[in-house]
Amino acid sequence: MYQRRNSTKIMVGKVEIGGGAPISVQSMANTDTRNVDETVKQILRLEKAGCELVRVAVIDEEAACSLKTIKQRINIPLIADIHFNYRLALSAVQNGVDGLRLNPGNISSREKVREVVAAAKYNGIPIRIGVNAGSIHQSLLEKYGSIVPEALVESALKHISILEELDFHNMKISLKASRIPLMLDAYRLISPKIIYPLHIGVTEAGTIKGGTIKSAVGIGALLAEGIGDTIRVSLTGDPVQEVHVGFAILNSLDLRKKGIEIISCPTCGRCQINLATLAEKIEAEFAFVEKPLKIAVMGCVVNGPGEAKEADIGIAGGKGQGILFKKGKIVATLPEEKLEDVLFTEIKKMI
Repeated sequence: MYQRRNSTKIMVGKVEIGGGAPISVQSMANTDTRNVDETVKQILRLEKAGCELVRVAVIDEEAACSLKTIKQRINIPLIADIHFNYRLALSAVQNGVDGLRLNPGNISSREKVREVVAAAKYNGIPIRIGVNAGSIHQSLLEKYGSIVPEALVESALKHISILEELDFHNMKISLKASRIPLMLDAYRLISPKIIYPLHIGVTEAGTIKGGTIKSAVGIGALLAEGIGDTIRVSLTGDPVQEVHVGFAILNSLDLRKKGIEIISCPTCGRCQINLATLAEKIEAEFAFVEKPLKIAVMGCVVNGPGEAKEADIGIAGGKGQGILFKKGKIVATLPEEKLEDVLFTEIKKMI
């Protein structure tokens, strides 16, 4: 297990973040929040995928008022994403959200910030300060000459100090960038300077393929260093994919054990079965399984069970026949045409 960075613990609804709590996976709905039915429908799909917190954009008062109904129809904590408008933050709190994403330095007056803080404190609602490389204040750009880690950190510390001066400490922090070296250095720089939980992610990571790679590299690197208390994978498209990728990252680092993990060989000239297609079918069929399960799909009967001995169950194909194995031990030899059906049947017994 990696040595986790020490941080305070906050509660977003019933989900613990920081203070040694399990690293949570969250996402953001990409529906129009004013369309309650579509937003709820998407959030329920996110829940089914394992999403533990969800954020929605609050662009006007109608969206803020929609939060109450949305909250009543979902089961995970609801976070309101607010930019600049303190009245929308107050309305979101009144409508029952579990958290706010709000940068206090972007609100025009200290008195308005005080109102938001008072409402959040009274209702036990945490605030996430979210600094993005793309929205650094012009004064910091002029000071540093470009977007550098120090600029992100200074921006975050300024926002933090505003809340601390109002005796508000129920917060988590993020410093996101689409460029991985910048994002990594910013989190590494701020990590020893504050005690608050860190929400980590690569913002605007891209499409499912490219964004998954960038997120795995950026988020995975920080988690391997013990930095990070909650994660959000930012992908263009269906946010359900963000949840699957998020848990895959945690699973790969043994930080969370949830869902299936496929172990499959890259194939070589010895492979006699259509390994890639079978692995993809398994991944699709059991995508929503929550129980941790390692499934191996190997192309070589000679080396398969040994190379995948940590798998709970797996098959290894050969010419005309293959083997079914569990925990590295062969339990059956089968004709090639029966391998897939038997494997699927055995997996279903185990979940």
